[in-house]
Formats: sequence, C-alpha cells, structure tokens
Amino acid sequence: MDVGRPGHHAKIITVMAILLGLLPIMWSHGAGADVMKRIAAPMIGGVITSFLLELMVYPAIYEVWRGRQITKFVQTI
Repeated sequence: MDVGRPGHHAKIITVMAILLGLLPIMWSHGAGADVMKRIAAPMIGGVITSFLLELMVYPAIYEVWRGRQITKFVQTI
C-alpha cells in the first residue's frame, strides 16, 4: 500500500484500530449499552474528523500557504 508521506501509514492504522474497537459498542444491546453508545459516538466522530483534517485539509491549506510564499518570492527576484 502506497500511502504517500511517512507517518500516514501509522495514522491510518491507528484510526482503523480505534474505529474497529468502538464500532462493536455502537451495536451492543446489553446492560449499560445506552450509556456506552453515548460515549462512543462522539469518539468515533472525533477520530474520523481528525483523520480527514490531518490527511486532507491541513495539507491543502499548507500547499495554498506555501504557494503564496513562493509567488511572493518569485515576484521579488
């Protein structure tokens, strides 16, 4: 699997391990399941949001910011 930059592979594996650990809680029906579901749902949302931000949004913002710096540098030459 080619995941691009170093560190992405570790992030993907960590997110998958967390999600695979939390998903069974969302399908449980035993005693206390309603409390555990209310705890697990925001954790799942936070992990997915963190994953998307770190691998998609932050690099895009960096490229836009870096592109403006390079443009300013080229114009001063």
